[in-house]
Amino acid sequence: MVQLVGSLRKELADSLATCKVLVVGAGGIGCELLKNLVLTGFKNIDVIDLDTIDVSNLNRQFLFQKKHVGKSKAQVAKESALRFCPSANIIAYHDSIMNPDYNVEFFRKFVLVMNALDNRAARNHVNRMCLAADIPLIESGTAGYLGQVTVIKKGITECYECQPKPTQKTFPGCTIRNTPSEPIHCIVWAKYLFNQLFGEEDADQEVSPDTADPEAAWKPEDTAARATASEKDGDIKRVSTKEWARSTGYDAEKLFNKLFKDDIMYLLTMDKLWKKRKAPTPLDWKQLENSACPQKESPVSGLKDQQVLGVWGHCQLFQHSVETLRSQLTEKGEGAELVWDKDDPPAMDFVTAAANLRMHIFSMNMKSRFDVKSMAGNIIPAIATTNAVIAGLIVLEGLKILSGEMESCRTIFLNKCPNLRKKLLVPCVLDPPSNDCYVCASKPEVTVKLDVHKTTVLSLQDRILKERFGMVAPDVQIEDGKGTILISSEEGETEANNGKLLSDFGIRNGSRLQADDFLQDYTLLVNVLHSEELEKDVEFEVVGEAPDKAPPPQPTKEEVTSITNGNKDSAQPSTSSKAPAEDDDIMIVDSDEEGAPSGSAAAAPSSTKRKHSDAEIGETSTKRPRINQSSAATSPSNNDDNDIIALD
Repeated sequence: MVQLVGSLRKELADSLATCKVLVVGAGGIGCELLKNLVLTGFKNIDVIDLDTIDVSNLNRQFLFQKKHVGKSKAQVAKESALRFCPSANIIAYHDSIMNPDYNVEFFRKFVLVMNALDNRAARNHVNRMCLAADIPLIESGTAGYLGQVTVIKKGITECYECQPKPTQKTFPGCTIRNTPSEPIHCIVWAKYLFNQLFGEEDADQEVSPDTADPEAAWKPEDTAARATASEKDGDIKRVSTKEWARSTGYDAEKLFNKLFKDDIMYLLTMDKLWKKRKAPTPLDWKQLENSACPQKESPVSGLKDQQVLGVWGHCQLFQHSVETLRSQLTEKGEGAELVWDKDDPPAMDFVTAAANLRMHIFSMNMKSRFDVKSMAGNIIPAIATTNAVIAGLIVLEGLKILSGEMESCRTIFLNKCPNLRKKLLVPCVLDPPSNDCYVCASKPEVTVKLDVHKTTVLSLQDRILKERFGMVAPDVQIEDGKGTILISSEEGETEANNGKLLSDFGIRNGSRLQADDFLQDYTLLVNVLHSEELEKDVEFEVVGEAPDKAPPPQPTKEEVTSITNGNKDSAQPSTSSKAPAEDDDIMIVDSDEEGAPSGSAAAAPSSTKRKHSDAEIGETSTKRPRINQSSAATSPSNNDDNDIIALD
């Protein structure tokens, strides 16, 4: 007779009491998950989260109360969970999981890792660490009423990065600066403006008119005189936006007239831009102030954030937010910078006001603060019930793993509406690893198209290896027979190379670069495809990453067991049989980050590379949508970015 402890078999209950698990993230899903774990019988739990508690978290993250605002999520979640089970041993870390302290040896302390993240970069990193440590990972995500849970196990299932993910939609600089046609263009411009005025200036986030716009094809020297400025301080000068703003003392009226009058009049001199478009209409602060109705506006029903202000209302909001942000900047001292945060009221007010004023200038309907925040923060509102359901499913999949029933694990989709089989929860058989995955394939390899005469070493490091391929601290050597070190993760060792072009090191079409990230125990071979015909504003392309390409052939058992990233001797043969998956998949994609390419093979790490000392001692799986008779009931609607953003 089976002996039970509560609802669990005694053997499983004993296992829960002794095993050590890691929860990454203590937000919407993380709070529910932590509560579920201690009530199920887990006794040894580590939880890590870098974030602090905000008032906006309190409607769904029920381990937190108003008195906790500003405190560490991980620490407060631990204290609240211990009230459910005082005998549990919970260790809280107020830190980033991408900190080098949490290396492969750290991950090997756990029998199971559970992700409750809200961003793709951290998900990619935890995926790689679990592959390197050969620890099962349960990945999850929610987006409004939609949710997903899946299990990742080295050599047995797809990893988080096996399937290509759509990249966040980006817009040409000339569209943002000269010819916005959608509200999102104005919101992006307003976020750029915040950084130019109050944050870290970025040359790629310029907000002034783009005189190099190829569509304009005009001669500035012939027509610039037609752009008249309202006053000297508002003239368009060849100085940085922040420098000019400081010279005015961040005077809101002068900023307004420069941004929404002078710059717009300058745009109007680019005649060709407006032959087939409606020309923008400049705004003048004094005229708006004089024409504003002195009588008090009648109250508008509904929530404040969902009301759409008038033009003068947004002028006043712009003025108030600039004054508040100026005060914050002054308090921080000389040379200080502010960081835009959707949950920071003055920053959000500034973007709302600036974006709406620009929308009005370009004849678009203005948006409420709620709508602007949703687009500016790439937000889909979080639903507490969705988080609770997903957290419960994570625990159920965890119980299967700890029972030794890996073959019973599933990817489970939570749908907004029942499908044709009247199911809200749809389980799918886990897919085996992809041969084309540039992370868990036997020899990860990618081909990158770029211009070696324009691409710098710093761009290779930051834009390609870190942003695009998710490395944390890459080391790169050229496979030129000499083992030339191009990039070193040791501080200052190759800093002199940053501003040099790839061609300066003899890199040309067909060159091969070996990139190692010793923290992630990960090696990637990069094949360089030189091209001088990339599209405007495109620095590089990853060849063969189109998501609609034919699916790769299924791997043989020998291919599945041949894993080189991480320790070879820890690879396990696949135990799951390939069965047709349910046809009711939905796609859940994370935030506005880089997509995942696919690749094939890479060279083994070179013996000439040294390892870091810590290595020596040591945002959901995205499914490709399957369209058939039942998919219409389960597929999410497309938004502007073709992404569903996993908030929790």
